[in-house]
Amino acid sequence: MSDLEALAPKVISRCREAGVRLVLAEACTGGLMTAALTDVPGASAVVERGFVPYSNESKGEQLGVPLALLQVHGSVSAEAVG
Repeated sequence: MSDLEALAPKVISRCREAGVRLVLAEACTGGLMTAALTDVPGASAVVERGFVPYSNESKGEQLGVPLALLQVHGSVSAEAVG
């Protein structure tokens, strides 16, 4: 079992206890985190949705990240995430 697979049930449990729902936006991981979380029974009570916008264009369309920001700082930067 990978570290991610071991951690996923804990994340789901803690989110359920806190009454929060998750929306994930992943690019470099290609949806790996969302897949690990949704493999946990009962995850639908916590996981709202997941996005995998890989291209800069899709990051702008799906997440509203300005293309100019991505061009200046790169898509893997604190500025792009913030």
